[in-house]
Amino acid sequence: MDREILDIYGDYLICSFGATTATGLSAALDGIISHDKITRKLSSAQDLDSKGYWKRIKPLVRLYERDDAAIIFDDTLGDKPYTDENELICWHYDHVQHRNIKGFNLLNCVYSTDEVTLPLGFDLVTKPILYSEIKTHKTKRKAEITKNELLRERLLICQQNQVKYRYVLTDTWFGSKENMVFIRKLLGKHFIMAMKCNRLVALSEELKKQGGFQRIDELDWSEQSPKMAWIKGLDFPVLLHRQLFTNENGSVGTLYLACSDLDLDSPKIEAIYQKRWKVEVFHKTLKSNASLEKSPTKCVRTQRNHIFMAIYATVQLECLHLKHKLNHFALRGKLYIKALQQAMNELDKLKAA
Repeated sequence: MDREILDIYGDYLICSFGATTATGLSAALDGIISHDKITRKLSSAQDLDSKGYWKRIKPLVRLYERDDAAIIFDDTLGDKPYTDENELICWHYDHVQHRNIKGFNLLNCVYSTDEVTLPLGFDLVTKPILYSEIKTHKTKRKAEITKNELLRERLLICQQNQVKYRYVLTDTWFGSKENMVFIRKLLGKHFIMAMKCNRLVALSEELKKQGGFQRIDELDWSEQSPKMAWIKGLDFPVLLHRQLFTNENGSVGTLYLACSDLDLDSPKIEAIYQKRWKVEVFHKTLKSNASLEKSPTKCVRTQRNHIFMAIYATVQLECLHLKHKLNHFALRGKLYIKALQQAMNELDKLKAA
């Protein structure tokens, strides 16, 4: 896709406060670029995938990458209730709302240092396989590859691209033994992952050999220091840490963390895992500041390309953050005030005419 149109479309996504369409962008440019040309580019561009994305952000990553950086994995759902169903826009289970929603499922690989938060790559979960449920006889869809497999493929690409990092951070969804072995043994990196409370562990190698496993939430957590333990199915030890936190409603929550770096203490484990929150901020800025869900596109190619553009727009926002020391929401707030002032000036002219 033409670099000029890519940058212009990214700017449009950042500046727009409503639905984002080719017609809207063309109108904002006073017709300098026709909406037909924008539509053709969006529907025909072949390089707007994770590979093409890496080529565009590689210089920026090289500038800010650090040996102690973290790679964060998490997915987010884009709500598209009125769009026709296809292999991309279909039904996905939302673990926040505890129900299925119609939209797209985006898996993000986010790079985090003390200075920057940059998406390294992304995968869209597609469900091309149609099947009929035996009990209800309803036609449903399923994916050809799991999100855990996508995570391992994405980490392998990061390794091939020689990205510098030390830790992989995930929530409980990605805390499988296959992922742990892959990260620690094959890649030679460390992980800090949230664990479900019913995961089985042994507190010594001898207990592991004897099958003396118990649930994480049944361990004695009276001491603050992390516990060395063997998770069932792993042949190497990890540090287990219980973190208590207060929810917005005043209730106390519990988070169990498994860390493969045996040299860390509890404060360091918590400090490193705290970086995982940056992926939640990234998802919020994608939806609130980069118009991720605001395109009425119909075909899969155009839908994919719009999502690419939204991710690329967040990189532009991150560059502005580095330059002006304002977060993404503050930057968008400045744009909104300027747009509001311009609109009021235009309204005064119309009244005076």
